[in-house]
Amino acid sequence: MVRPIKRKQIPNLQEAIKEVAWKQIAEYGAPALSLRAIARELKITAPAIYNYFPDRDALVTALIIDAFTSFGDSQFEARDSFPADGLRQRFEAIGIAYRNWAHTYPQRYQLIFGTPIPGYEAPAEKVFPSSARSISALFSVVESFRAAGKLTVDSVPTIKDEYKVHYEMWKTHVGDVHPLSLFIALVIWARVHGIVSLEIQGNLPPFGKKGDALYRFELDSVARQFIKE
Repeated sequence: MVRPIKRKQIPNLQEAIKEVAWKQIAEYGAPALSLRAIARELKITAPAIYNYFPDRDALVTALIIDAFTSFGDSQFEARDSFPADGLRQRFEAIGIAYRNWAHTYPQRYQLIFGTPIPGYEAPAEKVFPSSARSISALFSVVESFRAAGKLTVDSVPTIKDEYKVHYEMWKTHVGDVHPLSLFIALVIWARVHGIVSLEIQGNLPPFGKKGDALYRFELDSVARQFIKE
């Protein structure tokens, strides 16, 4: 009697599912993500995926958290590659790491910072901790500049009363950052993020798809504007 061929066991099915999901996103875009298509590629049944991710949105949320975690890890690694008193070196390292990570993982970058997926809304209570942590390395360096009296901005817009609850929640994941540091860090992030996003989308004329010199200029410009020598 011929025995039926057993399906090959996948040691870590949850990670295999996410790996195939990233391949799908790279090829077809995040809106086309399909659990059934992933199951077909892995040669497993759809219910096997549902044991880990009950629907597409649950998988997207897991991918977003993984992307933010990877991004945050790269930021902290860059920051901590220099001693705590090397603030300018830490600042530059974080800025360079931001762009390097985006170019290394463009699909991950686009998923967390790009065009929203129609019909999907990230659950804030699940995503916020990893998203806040992902840029907290920058916030910590800016706060260190402020504490050392090396920020050139004396006043910023005040936090409105209706946002103070969010500010306090933010501090639980970012650290006890002064509102002045929060404001400057957000402005810095927005400026470097703008150039990187244009690069990733191939929309950086007349500098081509990569703007090495332009990005370096912006990092130096930000430092001159906000940081005392």
